[in-house]
Amino acid sequence: MQSPRAIQSPVDRDGGIRERNAARPFIHVLADTSDKLSGICSILGENFTVAGERLDSEAKISQAPFAVVIRADLRDVDNIAAIKKRAARLAKARKRIFLLEHTSHVGVSQAYALGATQVLPGAVNRIKLLAALTDPADTASASSGDRARPDNAVEAAATAIASMFTAVTLGQPLDVDGTREAGRQIADRITQHGLSEWLTTVRRHHEGTYQHCLLVTGVAVNFGLSLGVGRTDLERLYTAAMFHDIGKARIPLAILDKPGRLDPEERAMIETHPVAGHDFLKGHDRISPEVLDAVRHHHEYLDGSGYPDALCGESINDIVRILTISDIFAALIEHRHYKPTMPRAEAYNILCGMNGKLEKALVASFKQVALTR
Repeated sequence: MQSPRAIQSPVDRDGGIRERNAARPFIHVLADTSDKLSGICSILGENFTVAGERLDSEAKISQAPFAVVIRADLRDVDNIAAIKKRAARLAKARKRIFLLEHTSHVGVSQAYALGATQVLPGAVNRIKLLAALTDPADTASASSGDRARPDNAVEAAATAIASMFTAVTLGQPLDVDGTREAGRQIADRITQHGLSEWLTTVRRHHEGTYQHCLLVTGVAVNFGLSLGVGRTDLERLYTAAMFHDIGKARIPLAILDKPGRLDPEERAMIETHPVAGHDFLKGHDRISPEVLDAVRHHHEYLDGSGYPDALCGESINDIVRILTISDIFAALIEHRHYKPTMPRAEAYNILCGMNGKLEKALVASFKQVALTR
């Protein structure tokens, strides 16, 4: 492949390379057809220096790109093999964004298993794609030559969550130890660098259900550390947080990622996920009763208004109470393209307003996690 500045035409017939100012971040595009390749290069060419190649061609990523954008059918084993062949070079990119037209939990999981830092399902959306690539901090670091990648804890956790969803969807064996190890890495990362860095990194590189699981785990770990829980309880907490939404693998992505209000039927389907997750996990002997309880009951409230079992008061154990607060807070502050990110102070005020539903003393203790830690 020629140098990114060697071709003067806007886009060559295979998607090609655009002549761009060298100061602009360099994006490498991979696709399984020429039409897909040229389409993505056309979208990106106004804002970035762009190079591209088809997956069925010889791998020729010529320099370390700021980001890689991949648009390919991951149901095709040849496409998967071609992406794996480029894995070492792809790993040098700060962002690896997969565009999936045929959306399913398996497809999303496959993308993360191939090294995605973000997956955009559905038809190609120019605004979403540019938003995923345009981050002031990332652009500045790319221009200065900083090729730092999202930390290993984020990638390990995202891969573990992807593996969980694949296991549920395809009825495959669950890697309990791998998920627990990913949770431990999150705990170590937050102990060393704090919660704010974790939230920023996760929101920059992930979205949807995967982002939510990563945020909940980080918040729950930080909450547990602030409460001074012991090592065994902290392990139970981060394991429960990693697994808490595994039942959502049974819910269509169209419902999970719906931008508007859910109708009653959709809401009823969403509310099946705690039982579905519990039923899937209960056959695994390395998952403790405390973790199973948390997966089933993380949507229960002290006043009995939660689901699926309408538990109340003392029937809800401490790990569940901690996880529920963390889950609600993470849902409020997560980033979605269809809604602004809620400030942490505003999210905490909503928790304070849930009188009778959450343990008042725990909500008070959570304040430093929400606002200052």
